[in-house]
Amino acid sequence: MPKKPNIIFIFLDDMGWKDLGCTGSTFYETLNIDRLARAGMVFPNAYAACPVCSPSRASYLTGKYPARVGVTDWIDMEGSMHPLKGRLIDAPYLKHLPPDARTLAASLHDEGYATWHVGKWHLGGEEYYPEHFGFEKNIGGCSWGHPHQGYFSPYGIHTLKDGPEGEYLTDRITDEAIRLIQSGEERPFFLNLCHYAVHTPIQAKQKDIDRFLKKAEAIEEKEQVLVTGEKIPAHHGSRVIRRMVQSNAEYAAMIWNLDENIGRLMQALEESGKADDTIVVFTSDNGGLATSEGSPTCNLPAREGKGWMYEGGTRVPLFVWYPKLVKANTCCRTPITTPDFYPTFLDLIGAADRLPQDLDGVSFLPLLKGEAIPERPIFWHYPHYGNQGGTPGSSVVLGRYKLIEFFEDNHCELYDIETDLSERNNIAAEHPEKVETMRAMLHRWQQDAGAKFPSVNPDWNGED
Repeated sequence: MPKKPNIIFIFLDDMGWKDLGCTGSTFYETLNIDRLARAGMVFPNAYAACPVCSPSRASYLTGKYPARVGVTDWIDMEGSMHPLKGRLIDAPYLKHLPPDARTLAASLHDEGYATWHVGKWHLGGEEYYPEHFGFEKNIGGCSWGHPHQGYFSPYGIHTLKDGPEGEYLTDRITDEAIRLIQSGEERPFFLNLCHYAVHTPIQAKQKDIDRFLKKAEAIEEKEQVLVTGEKIPAHHGSRVIRRMVQSNAEYAAMIWNLDENIGRLMQALEESGKADDTIVVFTSDNGGLATSEGSPTCNLPAREGKGWMYEGGTRVPLFVWYPKLVKANTCCRTPITTPDFYPTFLDLIGAADRLPQDLDGVSFLPLLKGEAIPERPIFWHYPHYGNQGGTPGSSVVLGRYKLIEFFEDNHCELYDIETDLSERNNIAAEHPEKVETMRAMLHRWQQDAGAKFPSVNPDWNGED
């Protein structure tokens, strides 16, 4: 029987689709990540299942769209931010992974895998931690969505012992992952490596920041870095600030450090003798943070960013490295989305017939082999106001077309994202039949998934 491959899933937090050298950034420097991407298959049309984090994480672990899982917004454990209100009131949502969820980790464990979670979890309180969903080890996973005490030790993360004062969290998480790889485990392993980076707070080592300061100054002398955007709903404030170029030295330093750590991880994998039997997947949980909270990055030409229904909110980097199967220097333009990972991994190890029957994801193993998969629609449902300025809506992509239905007034926008990635040319009026066809498709899917919707805000005063 062929040996089952080890699986390393590197899940970044808030990394935009253009935050790597290999995806088009000329400001950030990612030599190790770029090298790894070139040695595998890159997916330039990859999507996160939601424009914010927790729903994408729940989607990845269950193979289902967030609307079906019930986790449709980032999990606000304290209830300090939800529900947000504008013309509408946010839809209700689960603040934990459903206890009966059959997760990817549980399925892999049943197939003989050692299952390890390292890093961010953000899918509920202690009774919903990784160890309750098929993971044998949980290092650093808790209810937090970001490092509340910052990236330098003491972290205050109760599932991760504080390191020496000043230790950097991305270094530490990588150290823990390397220890597991080098542990002598004889079973194939599934390493769920979920860095807190590059989520706020934007903090990095001073020596790494210094590397980018002059580069940033040179850019900012030539470019208008921040502009004041149009008025947006009152839930957020009067205006939203957008970053128009990548020029934040601290954010660049966080990415530089992350890149160093990906290099260390791959070196340790090689030294362990396990590299030939390991598949590595690299992606992000949502688009880059470009319109609030310091607006540390820019996703242009993709529109907006985290918290928005536009491409900047959901388009993410994705590449797969597996020399035994995946040819180097290959690019696949078929759209892929977060729930696809679960069926793909089970298909990869010959366990596709043991998949849960209610998954939304589709195996893209044929793509990794250089074959094709049938065209299919990809759906989003975000019935919430984003902290970053976005408003509630749903969307669907089919082929070159993308339809967004906004819930405040139920208007639709239609874009040809093949020629208009920036989503500036709304062609809905020119293609009414396409709009109605795709809207009907979206509504049927919402009903099938049991999607919940925001309610009318009786206290709305009529002002945006």
